[in-house]
Amino acid sequence: MTANNGHFGWITAALDRHGGDLARYALRFLHDHSRAQDVVQETFLRLCQQQQAELDGRLVPWLFTVCRNVALDVRRKEQKMSSLAEEGVATVSSSQLAPPEQVEQTELAGHVIEMLARLPENQQEVIRLKFQQGLSYKEISSVTGLSVTNVGFLIHTGLKRLREWARAA
Repeated sequence: MTANNGHFGWITAALDRHGGDLARYALRFLHDHSRAQDVVQETFLRLCQQQQAELDGRLVPWLFTVCRNVALDVRRKEQKMSSLAEEGVATVSSSQLAPPEQVEQTELAGHVIEMLARLPENQQEVIRLKFQQGLSYKEISSVTGLSVTNVGFLIHTGLKRLREWARAA
């Protein structure tokens, strides 16, 4: 395998593994599938210019950081400062749940999404990165530019607020 094929394989594997997650992440900033896909495309174009060895062990935070920055640039250019919206909730396959359970899970997911959307943007973002993308506090810190301590505080505060709202509902 040539160096070029190895680089292409690395890019392709990263796209296959993380492309969907990045598209959903960009969609929350832009609220438009087409623009989100453009952001992901730009993210991977930038990845093509990187050396695999330089990103070894930190590819995922790098991808989310670039995706976030490109999405924010697009949003700034279009002057759309709307709050993040939730899209594409992970659903359980219909073969795993009976129809009444599916309806209940869909209603619960909708309720959680509504409550999450009421949180400040920074809390929404770190909670999504933690629980939807599975990033560590350190990786979230790298993506957002916040300190690890601040990330932990925002997650703790956001989850506390969500619990309070859930109890009150």
